[in-house]
Amino acid sequence: MPSKSYIPRDIRNELHAAAAEYPVVTIMGPRQSGKTTLAQMEFPDKPHRSLEDPDIRLAAELDPRGFLNQYPKGAVFDEIQRVPQLPSYLQTIVDQHPSPGRYILIGSHQPLLHQAISQTLAGRTALLTLLPFSFTELRTLRNIKKDAPSENDPYDMIVKGSFPRLSTEGLKPDRFFNSYVATYLERDIRAIFNLKDLSRFQQFLALLAGRVGQIVNYASLGNDVGVTGTTLKQWISALKASYVVFELPPYFENIGKRLIKSPKIYFTDTGLLSYLLGIRSSEQAKRDPLRGGLYENLMILEVLKRRLNIGMRPELYFYRDSYGNEVDLVIKNGARLTPIEIKSAETFSKDFLVGIDRFKRVFGEERCEAGKVFYNGDQQFNVKGIGISNPLVHLEGFEFRG
Repeated sequence: MPSKSYIPRDIRNELHAAAAEYPVVTIMGPRQSGKTTLAQMEFPDKPHRSLEDPDIRLAAELDPRGFLNQYPKGAVFDEIQRVPQLPSYLQTIVDQHPSPGRYILIGSHQPLLHQAISQTLAGRTALLTLLPFSFTELRTLRNIKKDAPSENDPYDMIVKGSFPRLSTEGLKPDRFFNSYVATYLERDIRAIFNLKDLSRFQQFLALLAGRVGQIVNYASLGNDVGVTGTTLKQWISALKASYVVFELPPYFENIGKRLIKSPKIYFTDTGLLSYLLGIRSSEQAKRDPLRGGLYENLMILEVLKRRLNIGMRPELYFYRDSYGNEVDLVIKNGARLTPIEIKSAETFSKDFLVGIDRFKRVFGEERCEAGKVFYNGDQQFNVKGIGISNPLVHLEGFEFRG
């Protein structure tokens, strides 16, 4: 049974449902998002072996069959991407004895892990992605810890972020993120390609953070950093591969309009984003020119977590045409579209509805849900069927059809 100090993760129901159907479940996500703790707490009877340990990794590399034969009833294998040939041997075992929930694999490096699994375990494993704490998980934490991020102050949450160890152990954010960035640079980036100029890459990280929620302009960013557009694309791909950032693609159809077709970039933790921007307090975040982008990142990230935690494909987009008409977030469920506006203001304005109304006219009222507005006020109400709420207070605002 999970210990009393364990914060149950929202993904646990989907994890157990997947383990009841597939012989292998693979949990992916950024470092420090709680993957190992989740597996240990939810599957306490399984032996846990980390392939980050040099001795264990060497045993698995030299004699993979002998290594796996030590765990006839299954096990949790952490950092599975460190021994990419191991899934090939797992395939043989699960094909012979396909008992559900036998192996739990954990990885934090997307390309190596995806390549190993897609080639050998396709159809044999469920794939789950675990990001740092959601709003509901932080609310649970708040009930037992007084120094958890305040639910009434989104900027406190933005600055502290939601990495489990930082939240549960009361670590100093500066020290945590300084170590996180250094470890990330040394391990993950160099595992993808030979990065020689760390200082320039760190400059790139800060500049990318300064463009949060904006359309990616590789030429402009490349000029600022002093590298080519090709190099920038490699760096962004590396950040996505290690779950540091995610892209929000534009939504468009062949409807005879000129639409923006470049993605936006957001961070998978707003604490890391704030650290890279030099923001160290909620008061500073409230005054920062990027406060709207910070708030937008927080809300879009939460929607992403909600969908991943129930095993859904994200299918999240933004909409903008060449005239600047925009909707911050579009959720696609089958053929249905839900437009959402995100505003950091504390006072509602009917102007918040303009983008949603225009979007529904373009794509057709019959295809669109009424829509939602997320804002930083205290009230929850409807205008023309559009739900207006502060999701930090009214968590049901994140419930979507589909």
